[in-house]
Amino acid sequence: MRSTEEKRRDFHRLHERGCFAIPNPWDIGTAKYLQHLGFKAIATTSAGFAFSRGLSDGSVKRDDMLAHIRELVEPTDIPVNADFENGYADDPNWCAENARLCAETGVAGLSVEDTTDRKDKNLYDVDLAVERIHAVREALHDTGVLLVGRAEGFLVGREKINEVIKRLVAYSDAGADCLYAPGFKERDQIKAIVEAVAPKPVNILIGGAVGLTMRDAAELGVRRVSVGGAFARAGWGGFIRSAKELLEKGTFDELKNAASYDELQELFRPDRAEG
Repeated sequence: MRSTEEKRRDFHRLHERGCFAIPNPWDIGTAKYLQHLGFKAIATTSAGFAFSRGLSDGSVKRDDMLAHIRELVEPTDIPVNADFENGYADDPNWCAENARLCAETGVAGLSVEDTTDRKDKNLYDVDLAVERIHAVREALHDTGVLLVGRAEGFLVGREKINEVIKRLVAYSDAGADCLYAPGFKERDQIKAIVEAVAPKPVNILIGGAVGLTMRDAAELGVRRVSVGGAFARAGWGGFIRSAKELLEKGTFDELKNAASYDELQELFRPDRAEG
């Protein structure tokens, strides 16, 4: 197995040039399968993990999320980026302490959102959001953990692109290594974000059929592309269709798309070593 330090160095190198996919597994098996396919890095998904626990996104407690992150890091040999939601605290110092605990799991990177847990005000004020990023950056000093600053304003319907870009620039200045504003799908919007924070790398989310490809992302100057909870939802989609078909029709046609038992059995054989 590669050391934590090696994986963190690899992760930083991936952000230096080109454009790479960073897909999101939701359990140990899906993490190991993505490594088996040849992906260079993976990222956790708060939504995918929450659904697997019978919870809504945002309902998983900090310690449960830390345990989940660790269980994906330990059996894999590629960098893992943690979807660490809003750092599980409002106060910058507590957010920083939680990020330090996340770093102890062995992650190569972690993201911190600017969303609150309050329904009446779902975004932190800019000054507080910047202070939180700065505090986390200080906590991660000398760890080699890559910090992703996430601006959620567009995703939660609170801000337009100019406001989101101002936040991203401020998060970059506060020490974020990579910037991420999920929800933007138009090419001109993505290009504007990339140009605003250059030369810092940008992550985009493609969680469905939006007409963008990895080549398109690369041409727009994007450095990495994640799918969020989309792979988990795709898995749920197959399960739901199969279950409904059985209940409503008594037939099994949807199961023709099931993964091969033999393939999975071979992949997860205890004595099998990755090549």
